[in-house]
Amino acid sequence: MKYRRILLKVSGEILAKEPQRVAEEICWAKGEGIEVAVVMGGGNLIRGVEAQGIERETADYMGMMATVINALLLRSYLQRQGQRVLLVSSLPVLGLVPPYEREEALHALGEGYVVLLAGGTGNPRFSTDTAAALRALDLRCEVLMKGTKVDGVYEADPVKFPHCKRFDRLTHKEYLSLNLGVMDEMAVFLSWRYGLPILVFDFLRPGGLKRALTEEGFGTLISSPEV
Repeated sequence: MKYRRILLKVSGEILAKEPQRVAEEICWAKGEGIEVAVVMGGGNLIRGVEAQGIERETADYMGMMATVINALLLRSYLQRQGQRVLLVSSLPVLGLVPPYEREEALHALGEGYVVLLAGGTGNPRFSTDTAAALRALDLRCEVLMKGTKVDGVYEADPVKFPHCKRFDRLTHKEYLSLNLGVMDEMAVFLSWRYGLPILVFDFLRPGGLKRALTEEGFGTLISSPEV
């Protein structure tokens, strides 16, 4: 395998729709000797940036709590398959989910645990994409893998514009200059600043994680020119 430690970002929509399959694909990666940390979104329950009639900060905290709910769901499915799981949150829930501590998470990864990272960054006005980039850097992951509903990065919405161009590879700078919308700009900027590759792939397709890890060109790689 090209990568031995990954940060998987999975949307709340995909996780809510197919928690069993998401867990199975993570278990496959673990069986291949890959260390896996996971950041999940909460968009299946609430998107803070889209909430109407609620103060932005309150809506964002509600979104962070939604990621905790999704993390509890994924933990149950992983444990059902015999995986050891560490669930922590940047927005801890007393008596249920402890706070994120970097050294604890690093130790757990090294010991073979799947590490679930809930609560976003713990601060309003930051996306879970940005949380994924921060945690990937924190935990020395080799790649940030964003599982989405499309098979990579396009120059426009492929649903609305079916003939638009799909990119196999982009540099971080190219992604930002083209103002593409699949990944939060702050997450891409952080990844660019610290040399973290991002792989955007289709996680709705069964076996998507395996293909992204084993097949060249499955998804779009956003990286430095030399990677």
